Amino acid sequence: MSSFWTEGNMLIDGRLVPSESGETFDNVNPATEQVIGAVANATAVDMDAAIGAARRAFDDTAWARSPEMRVRCIRQLHEALGRFADDLRATTVAEVGCPVALTYGPQLDSPVAGLPWVADLAESYEWETSLGLAEPFGMKTHRIVRREPVGVIGAITPWNYPVQINLAKMVPALAAGNTVVLKPAPDTPYGATLLGRLIAEHTDIPAGVVNVVTSADHAVGQQLCEDPRVDMISFTGSTATGTKIMTAAAPTIKKVFLELGGKSALIALDDADLGSVVTSAAFATTTHAGQGCANTTRLLLPRSRYREGVDALVEALKGWPFGDPTDPSVLMGPLIREEQRRRVLGYIDKGIEEGATVAIGGGVPDHLPTGYFVEPTVLTDVDPDSTVAQEEIFGPVLAVIAHDGDDDAVRIANNSRYGLSGAVVSASDERARAVADRMRTGTVNVNGGVFYGMDVPFGGYKQSGIGREMGVAGFEEYLEIKSIAVGAR
Repeated sequence: MSSFWTEGNMLIDGRLVPSESGETFDNVNPATEQVIGAVANATAVDMDAAIGAARRAFDDTAWARSPEMRVRCIRQLHEALGRFADDLRATTVAEVGCPVALTYGPQLDSPVAGLPWVADLAESYEWETSLGLAEPFGMKTHRIVRREPVGVIGAITPWNYPVQINLAKMVPALAAGNTVVLKPAPDTPYGATLLGRLIAEHTDIPAGVVNVVTSADHAVGQQLCEDPRVDMISFTGSTATGTKIMTAAAPTIKKVFLELGGKSALIALDDADLGSVVTSAAFATTTHAGQGCANTTRLLLPRSRYREGVDALVEALKGWPFGDPTDPSVLMGPLIREEQRRRVLGYIDKGIEEGATVAIGGGVPDHLPTGYFVEPTVLTDVDPDSTVAQEEIFGPVLAVIAHDGDDDAVRIANNSRYGLSGAVVSASDERARAVADRMRTGTVNVNGGVFYGMDVPFGGYKQSGIGREMGVAGFEEYLEIKSIAVGAR
């Protein structure tokens, strides 16, 4: 791989700038615990400048009124991301701790490959439709429905899939004609600041249309939510933080999009091929060390095949390659930071305390003394109402629960305050679909299907969020609807 590609400056009003205070914070590699670089630590003054720039760019430039310009600029960004993909790949591995193999999929290549779809959508979208002639109150009237951008978007993104989520928020918002202030997680700032550099140096996006503000101070994100010049907040992160976002945005009645937590269930029906179930469960548990909101972190096995399934899963995970994320053969890297590792280990202890059994893993690997690693862990004999079956752990921990048939499996799967994703495996597509249709989740994978794509709406039911990201539905989250009535002569 190429060497790390760093950008310590923010993008504000078309310029790459340090913090007005001159302060920085360190970006730490979670696999080595070494600092890979520093980045600007924004203050309230910096955020105020970014919001002001985005407001002016929306109100005073042609950006909001020119789909042609937006399409051209998105295609330029796609080309630049392709040109610098290997540099961005190395940086993503270094700051996120994800295996390099994952960057050839959802951590980098897949979301970048989706940008032309967004450009095509913006190019062909019907911004204005006619409802025809009518005579309300006896007045002949031509009725038109017009779609217009919301305005200034505050995008607050997490650390687990930074490039993917930054693009999933920013690019549809831009294509719809909005301006953006992007506030990335302080754990993974380069996924945003490098986008800022590419935008500034390799696209015709006008100054102020995109602003990238990095800060270790959560109050700076709070400021973005509260400022009346910001028209919408698009947030991905925990449900607990999502409630704070809603509270902060409420006084100014901002539109809010929230993609929040998950506790998704993989349901194996009694006719399922356990080999495919075990493979899916192992990948879901270890993909990015379980740090994915849509990972299936509950495995529901038929009681009659429970022991068979657990034994096969343990056998599969015994040789699972985890460790150095720069090694192409590694399938699982570290957690993002020491605090997160302590949190995950605490959940494992809580599971044992509540009656679960550790079938494999459960601790810090002896052969990896450096880095924030936790062993792939399987908890068995899990009560569906217990803490580890109900709360989002965000680590490589799988809770295995027994079910007594299709109806019971659906009941257990839906026994959650979350409703983000899920999966069903059966020898019968029809039977699996019948179960999937009853699951209260925003996405479901059936018999090995994969829902992900820039053209597929993603989001959750219940406390997993509000609205959808990606797809036409995600694009339209960033639009307002205006109804126009013109008197007929």
